[in-house]
Amino acid sequence: MDTDLLKTFLEVSRTRHFGKAAENLYLTRSAVSFRIKQLEGILGIELFERLRNNIQPTPAGERMLGHAEAVLNAWERAKQDIILNQKHSIQLTVSAGHNIWDAYLQPLLQPLHHGLEGVSLRTDVLSGSVMTRQLIERSLDIAITFDPPKLDELELVKLAQINLVLVTKQPAITLEQATTIPYIKVDWGTAFNITHAQDYTMLPLPILHTSSARMALDFVLNNGGCAFLPEVLIEPYLANSTLFVVEDARCITRNVYGAYWVDNERLAYIQQAISILSGPSTLTDDVK
Repeated sequence: MDTDLLKTFLEVSRTRHFGKAAENLYLTRSAVSFRIKQLEGILGIELFERLRNNIQPTPAGERMLGHAEAVLNAWERAKQDIILNQKHSIQLTVSAGHNIWDAYLQPLLQPLHHGLEGVSLRTDVLSGSVMTRQLIERSLDIAITFDPPKLDELELVKLAQINLVLVTKQPAITLEQATTIPYIKVDWGTAFNITHAQDYTMLPLPILHTSSARMALDFVLNNGGCAFLPEVLIEPYLANSTLFVVEDARCITRNVYGAYWVDNERLAYIQQAISILSGPSTLTDDVK
C-alpha cells in the first residue's frame, strides 16, 4: 500500500475539497483525484460522494478514516524505531487529551526532556477515543487524560489535580451577577460536566463552547464574560488584576491520569517518565 494514497485520502477527508487538498499537499488537483481513484480501485469501493462543491465521505470512507490513521501512525513509528535503533536510542510516545497541555503538561516538557537521557519524545494532543485506540494498538506508550480508558491490565496513575476557577474581567462579580454576563464553556471532560450540571445550572447558555482553554482565555480577555479556567493558566492575570475570581463560585477539581501497559518493553523508561510527570508523591490510583 502506498502511504501517499492514505495521506491524500485523509487530507481530502479533512478539507472536503480536492482543490484545497491539492494546495496543502503541493500537488495538482488531477494528481489528488488520481490518487483517490487509485485507492478506491485497490479497495473496490467508492470513498467519497462527489457532488458539486460538496465532497462527502461515503459510509465506507468514514470507516476508512480510522484505518488510514492507524496505518500511517504505525508506519511512522516503524520508521522512527528503525532510525532510533541505529542510533542506540529509545523513543517514548506520549499523548495528552485536549486542555491537558495548558492546564498541566507545558511546564513539564523540559523536565521530561532533560530527565530521560537517551530518550526521544513524540508528543501529540488527541481525543480520548483516539488515545484509547492507540493504546490498544500499542502505538502509544503513555496517555495523559482527565478521563482514562477502563481497560484490563492498563496501569492508571494519578499525576496531578487541576483546580478550575470561574473567572471574569470584572472585579467583585458574584455568582448571581455572573448569570447576566456572557458565559464561555470549556470542555473539561465527563466529571466536570456532571458537576457543572449539578451546581451551575444558573449560568446562561454559552456564547462560546470550546475544547481549548487558550481560546476561552483569549475570548474572555478580548470580549469579557466568564469561564472556568485552570489556576496555572490564569495566575499571571489574577496577579496583575486583569482577571478576577467570581465571588462565591467554588472551583471544580479534575484529576489528571497517566495510563500505560505494564508489559511494555519500554516500561522502565515509562515509569521514569511517570515519576517526572507526577513528582515525588506518585501513587497508583484505582479509577472507579
